[in-house]
Amino acid sequence: MRIVFMGTPEFAVQSLDILLRNNYTIVAVITVPDKPAGRGQQIQQSAVKKYAVEKGLTILQPDKLKNEDFIQQLKKLKADLQIVVAFRMLPEVIWNMPPLGTINLHGSLLPQYRGAAPINWAIINGEKETGVSTFFLQHEIDTGKIIFQEKMPINDNETAGDIHDRLMLIGAKLILKTVQAVENGGYPQIDQATLIAPDIEIKNAPKIFKDDCKIDWNKSIDEIHNFICGLSPYPTAFTELLSPDGNNITLKIFNCKKEYAENDMEYSTLNSDSKSYLKLTVKGGYIHITDLQLAGKKRMLIHDFLRGFQFNTNWKINSSKISS
Repeated sequence: MRIVFMGTPEFAVQSLDILLRNNYTIVAVITVPDKPAGRGQQIQQSAVKKYAVEKGLTILQPDKLKNEDFIQQLKKLKADLQIVVAFRMLPEVIWNMPPLGTINLHGSLLPQYRGAAPINWAIINGEKETGVSTFFLQHEIDTGKIIFQEKMPINDNETAGDIHDRLMLIGAKLILKTVQAVENGGYPQIDQATLIAPDIEIKNAPKIFKDDCKIDWNKSIDEIHNFICGLSPYPTAFTELLSPDGNNITLKIFNCKKEYAENDMEYSTLNSDSKSYLKLTVKGGYIHITDLQLAGKKRMLIHDFLRGFQFNTNWKINSSKISS
């Protein structure tokens, strides 16, 4: 069976690797073009390209998926099956090309959390379980017929990064199971509409932008905790510190702990012993910041931060709109 694999980030590498280790023929790898990134704007390759180069695979990096030259290159590969893991939305001329179809791996239990950020939104919304789904691509995004799913729990204090790493491994195994089933010709095709009960709310997972990442300290302790965990390590929840002299300083928060307690202080009041803890008053208790990064500084644990940061009660949280 001739397979074309499409993917970009580290999440996709495990799926490509498991197929190669099980002796499947990958006739080409499609990934994004190299692009400048970071402060030095040095040209960076995707994680999938780095792996593909290491394994000596044929690599295609089209700027536009509807480019006629790229489409002709793809046709010449005569793939039986295409596999998509964390890539881009494909035009029909691409996903409808191979005779066995195009399979996608999605980081949620479809039909829940269709969209670009399923892992983030599942944690933000306080879900207790998530998983991965394989399905055949069709016109509407993430709506194709489901082949297999694998569930896993979301444990308290797990971040999006933690769930990402676990789903990456589970997803790779599910891709292998799916390809084996397609190869053998025996597999389910479950219409997602049959999984949507009248009393079930379907939650979506749209792309998250910077403006979506500012913490609302007026929310409940659980909502704030889930928000911080769901955006860690990327794109990262943040707040703004207002210095005694009136300057705004962006503070990214990567990890936190909950302390349930009764309190009558104003929400987002800062409390610290200037040595080991920094906590904020919220509805239902306190949020302890344990892992953070000041704008222009490196990420650090709270005790290291307090050792070098002269904190006092004159510092405040700026709860106004994001500064320009």
